[in-house]
Amino acid sequence: MNRIQALQATLIALALFGTAVHAQQTSTTTFLVSATVNDTCEIAATDLAFGTYDPNAADDMDGTSTVTATCTSGTNYDIGLDTGQNTPSTTTRAMSDGVTNTLDYELYSDSARTTVWGNTVGDDTLNVTSAGGAENHTVYGQIPAGQFEPAGSYSDTINVTVTY
Repeated sequence: MNRIQALQATLIALALFGTAVHAQQTSTTTFLVSATVNDTCEIAATDLAFGTYDPNAADDMDGTSTVTATCTSGTNYDIGLDTGQNTPSTTTRAMSDGVTNTLDYELYSDSARTTVWGNTVGDDTLNVTSAGGAENHTVYGQIPAGQFEPAGSYSDTINVTVTY
């Protein structure tokens, strides 16, 4: 082996084995991750279509609607229904034919149709504590039998309010 070859072998050996091994050192820290979730609710409702009313029918005409409240878990909320656009100062709601004729109806929070659903928190609204997410609540409607109003299309608009 000549000098050049010996020098090359030495350089290769140093390159492979001659590097010093250094221990790696580390340092750690932490940081906080946070968020605030506020009480929140959104409300939606389906239409209540009674269908064709026959004043000669012996029974009241029933129908239903669904009010959906989507709230954060644990949120205490009340759902209220106002008296509509055509209700005078009485407690019975009324649909109108757009002229002067009205057809009485009522909205209830129970399937027996005994508890009128109103808009006064703590009195006649539906009070719920949310389990979180969308929760459906049935509105039970009823048109009393025996209302001999003129033929036509009758309607009303109800405002639904969620208070939380």
